[in-house]
Amino acid sequence: MEKRRRRQNQEGERERSEFDQKVVEVKRVTRVVAGGKRMRFRALVVIGDRKGKVGMGLKKGADVSESVNKAVNAAKKTMITLPLVEGTIPHGLDVKYKSSKLMLKPAKAGTGVIAGGAVRSVMELAGVKNVVSKMLGSNNKVNNVKAVFAAFQRMKSKEALAALRK
Repeated sequence: MEKRRRRQNQEGERERSEFDQKVVEVKRVTRVVAGGKRMRFRALVVIGDRKGKVGMGLKKGADVSESVNKAVNAAKKTMITLPLVEGTIPHGLDVKYKSSKLMLKPAKAGTGVIAGGAVRSVMELAGVKNVVSKMLGSNNKVNNVKAVFAAFQRMKSKEALAALRK
């Protein structure tokens, strides 16, 4: 009895990661070769600590779990830190990434995350509690998530904005 309990603790409980993760999209992709078609899976994963750190990974693998694991590892390598101000973004932005256009605006406390699909999952994992956003142009989840990350990289803290004004 005791042996079984010990073994369950060793195998059953995996270490808790400091980041939450969300699989935004899994697609089956094919490559045509001489013998026919080779199928693989592509996973788009967003990870974040809900305190301002967020990362994105897009990887392929032979099966779904392999591609998700690869994407999580890639996301950990591409972490960026957001300058959050009282649960929202410091300023509004209009960003274009390929055919995706994204509009982000800070919102007052109590507004919540007003965002669609892929943008919502990124905002929640980044720890943004109040924001208004609108996706224009493209429905492509990969490009919309990359547009959010392009916006995050262009974002400046309130102190940096004040220094620019002087």
